[in-house]
Amino acid sequence: MKNQSEINIGLVGHVDHGKTTLTKALSGVWTDTHSEETKRGISIRLGYADITFRRCLECSVPQCYTTEIICEHCKSETKTLRKVSFVDSPGHETLMATMLSGAAIMDGAILVIAANEPCPQPQTKEHLMALDVIGVKDVIVVQNKIDIVSKERAIESYNEIKEFVKGTCADKSPIIPVSAQQGANIDILIELIQENIKTPRRQLRKSPRMFVARSFDINKPGYTPENIVGGVIGGSLVQGKLKVGDEIEIKPGIKVEKGGKTSWMSLTSEIVGLIAGGESVDEVGPGGLVGVATKLDPSLAKADSLSGSVAGKPGTLPPVLHNFTLETHLLERVVGTKEERAVEPIRTSEPLMINVGTTTTIGSVTGVKGNDADVNLKLPVCAESKQRVALSRRVGARWRLIGYGIIK
Repeated sequence: MKNQSEINIGLVGHVDHGKTTLTKALSGVWTDTHSEETKRGISIRLGYADITFRRCLECSVPQCYTTEIICEHCKSETKTLRKVSFVDSPGHETLMATMLSGAAIMDGAILVIAANEPCPQPQTKEHLMALDVIGVKDVIVVQNKIDIVSKERAIESYNEIKEFVKGTCADKSPIIPVSAQQGANIDILIELIQENIKTPRRQLRKSPRMFVARSFDINKPGYTPENIVGGVIGGSLVQGKLKVGDEIEIKPGIKVEKGGKTSWMSLTSEIVGLIAGGESVDEVGPGGLVGVATKLDPSLAKADSLSGSVAGKPGTLPPVLHNFTLETHLLERVVGTKEERAVEPIRTSEPLMINVGTTTTIGSVTGVKGNDADVNLKLPVCAESKQRVALSRRVGARWRLIGYGIIK
C-alpha cells in the first residue's frame, strides 16, 4: 500500500473563497473537471487530488517543506513525509448535501476563508458547523486572498476569524494567511498540516468497509463488446483491506420492481483492479481515496449511481435500513442564511434531509418522543446502530443544517 495516501483532508468553505485554487497550489491538480463546473466557474461535485508532502534536509523551516522532488531553493533531493488525498467540497449553498457526503470520508479539514469579504459568510458558518456535526476535529483555518487586501484589512479579517471560530471545533486551530493564487505561504501550510492533522490509527484487521463517494462507467462510445470493462467505484476505506481477486458486496445495491412491489438487491462482484495514487496496486487499506474496478455491468455504476453505498466483504456489512429511530441533537440556530433563526423542535410528518456516511436521503418523521424521532426513509441506507448522521431541514427554498442524530 506504499502508493496509497495515508489520510483524507477536506477543503471546505464559502463559494468562491479559493478552495479549488488552494487545492491546485498544494497538489498541482485543478479538480473542477466536469463541463458544468468549467462553464459556471464553481465546484459542483467532490474533487480529489493526491499529493506527496516532502521535506528538504538542507533548508531551514518553513521553506524546507515542499511537494517537489528537487528543492526549489538549494536543488537538493527532498525526503518523502507522507501522501495525502485532498477532498475539494463545493461551497455553493445548493450543494450542501454534496459537502456533507464528502465530510464523511474526511480525517481532517482546511477551512478556507477569503480575507476580502466579511467573516463569516453563510456557507463558511454552515461548513464549520457541518465539520462539528460529522465529528471532524482536526481543522486548520486558511485566510486566503491576502494578496488582494491591504495590511489593515488582513488584520481586521484575522480578528473576525478569531471571533468566529470561538467555541467550535476550530477554536484552537492555527490561522495561516495564504495567497493560493500566488503560492504564498504554501510551505508554512504544509508544515501546519504535518503538525496538526495526524494520520488516524487504522483498524487493518477488521473486515473491509468502504464508503462509496463516486461510481463510473469508464467505457467510451464505440467500444467493441470484447473491450468493455466493468463498473468502477471510488471512495475511501474506513477499516480493513481490499485485494485484487476479492469478492465484494455493495449495499443497498439496486432498486428492483416486481409485481408492483419495490425492493433493494445488494450487488456482488469480483475486484479486478485497484487504483491508488493514480497507479494500479494489488492491495489497498484505509486512508486516501481509491478506485475499485469490478465485473459489474458498467450501466449500474454510471453517473455516480452507486455513490452513497457501502462496500465490503459479503456478509459483513451493516443491514439495509428503510426506517430507524434517531436520538437527535439540534443546533441552537439555523446556519447558512444571513438571517439566522432559532432551530425549532422536530415535528411529526415533516421531511428531513439525512446524510448517513456518503449517502443522502430524505426521511419523513413518523413520530417524536422527547429527543427521539422515528423516521421513514425515501431511499434506504446501509448503516448500523450508534452511527452519527447529519440532519437538515427545508428553510425557504434550501436545505439547512439543523443538527445531528445517532441511530438507535
